[in-house]
Amino acid sequence: MGSCLSSSKVNGSNSNTTSNTTTTAGTATTSGTATLTVNNHKKEPTKMATKTAAKTEQKQSKTEGPQKQRNTVPMVKLRDRTNSRRHSSIPCGKRTDFGYEKDFDSKYTIGKLLGHGQFGYTYVATDKSNADRVAVKKIDKSKMILPIAVEDVKREVKILKALTGHENVVQFHNAFEDENYVYIVMELCEGGELLDRILSKKDSRYSEKDAAVVVRQMLRVAAQCHLHGLVHRDMKPENFLFKSAKDDSPLKATDFGLSDFIKPVLPSVISYELLPNLDAARKNFLLAGRKFTDIVGSAYYVAPEVLKRKSGPESDVWSIGVITYILLCGRRPFWDKTEGGVFKEVLRNKPDFRRKPWPTISNGAKDFVKKLLVKDPRTRLTAAQALSHPWVREGGNASDIPIDISVLRNMRQFVKYSRMKQFALRALASTLNEDELADLRDQFDAIDIDKNGTISLEEMRQALAKDLPWKLKDSRVTEIVEAIDSNTDGLVDFTEFVAATLHIHQLHELDNDKWQELSQAAFEKFDVDKDGFITPEELRMQTGLKGSVDPLLEEADIDKDGKISLAEFRRLLRSASISSRNVASPTCRKNSRKL
Repeated sequence: MGSCLSSSKVNGSNSNTTSNTTTTAGTATTSGTATLTVNNHKKEPTKMATKTAAKTEQKQSKTEGPQKQRNTVPMVKLRDRTNSRRHSSIPCGKRTDFGYEKDFDSKYTIGKLLGHGQFGYTYVATDKSNADRVAVKKIDKSKMILPIAVEDVKREVKILKALTGHENVVQFHNAFEDENYVYIVMELCEGGELLDRILSKKDSRYSEKDAAVVVRQMLRVAAQCHLHGLVHRDMKPENFLFKSAKDDSPLKATDFGLSDFIKPVLPSVISYELLPNLDAARKNFLLAGRKFTDIVGSAYYVAPEVLKRKSGPESDVWSIGVITYILLCGRRPFWDKTEGGVFKEVLRNKPDFRRKPWPTISNGAKDFVKKLLVKDPRTRLTAAQALSHPWVREGGNASDIPIDISVLRNMRQFVKYSRMKQFALRALASTLNEDELADLRDQFDAIDIDKNGTISLEEMRQALAKDLPWKLKDSRVTEIVEAIDSNTDGLVDFTEFVAATLHIHQLHELDNDKWQELSQAAFEKFDVDKDGFITPEELRMQTGLKGSVDPLLEEADIDKDGKISLAEFRRLLRSASISSRNVASPTCRKNSRKL
């Protein structure tokens, strides 16, 4: 397959954001490089988008007062990189063989135009073999000036292929090309945008029950993306369409123009077997990885860590939290007349839960939104955790909850912990009740395929295989099971599972009083005589170890007095935080969308 190469590596942006016209036909995002959307509506809005913008302004003026009638943030323009460097007179897109099928015209008939952007058009088309109607995005190769534009198209097709089959993602049918165009054939969605349905509701609000149904579908998309090594990076109502106009129509994610793959930084030349030989700093860098360093997305939905240039999958959950807030009260949680003002609100302020209608909204709904709009991404719920929350789960069941990628990563991290840290985590796990472990129970049940109450080696192998960015050898899976399996029966029970998968950072950040209580209870499982210290004798007694326990003491005994205090024990637990949730972008796109 041919490709278009430049003389130097281009570390540009996901460039298919210049004109992101979402229509009733799935997605009309097309590849470009010059513009970032930071307002609440479309880039280069179509007639439908303009109508939506007008409706939104009308609604916002009623809630924000006369001085805030204008509710859109000015669109930010980037320097058009197509003119910023020399390039061949023949566009890169025209010189590229994408490797797609070449017989589009023999299989489809193009019909009504649904939307357009700077680099392409979206049409309704008819499949000649069965008369089915589909959506076709037709992208002009001559507009793909630079290699990055070509890569954007390839990446979008790759993402659609990876996610197709999920009921809440627009279905990908095929990709074609000819001399002048690339054609992406997708499912046709004719039920309209989520944004339009919000605005059609009384006071632009959903009932809690209806909102939970919508939010559950968005979270399932996010969780599936993260499990496939993807971050969506632009979750907002405009990027979700309904399959049909029916009230119970499934919601479909349609626009993956800003999405990108994530994977560990661990180079292919360094195997797990070599990791023990690396110094701690280098090992942590390789395993924890980097974050996305570019600023992308839409201003009202952008997460604080995106603005700080350190974002990952957690940013999708923040955006869904913003959408949930809007669904429930009809207002944005962070608002200002200017783009800069919006960003200051996001970084500094908390959402208002006192203004009407929040006093009449259930505590469960408020708790859910607050846990999604936590500014520290390490403390924020993951998408899979959010699906286990009682408010959003009502009416659903555990089988709808996908495996949480952070749970798999915490298990991998558990293997690397010292034996003392593993013992401490097992003690902490035993202090938690079933309600506090609801999300981990869902995860355990998702992995325990035969529902016999334990996880076998084969079940663990199947679960870890779903974490696509990591491809573990069977020997590594065995090592993980052996590390978690404290009673050495070859199986992982729920208590052992909890010890290896706890989100420690969430425990000690979300509720400090609760953390103090739980960590002290875990400490007292070792401190038999209740004198405030764990001695070598007590440690030997509680762990069942024979011989010297000095190596275990060494890590926790900071002041080297030969025993472990409560403060030292808590420090040991906190060090087992969720570094495994740090994920890396293989192509951190620096300076790609400066705001």
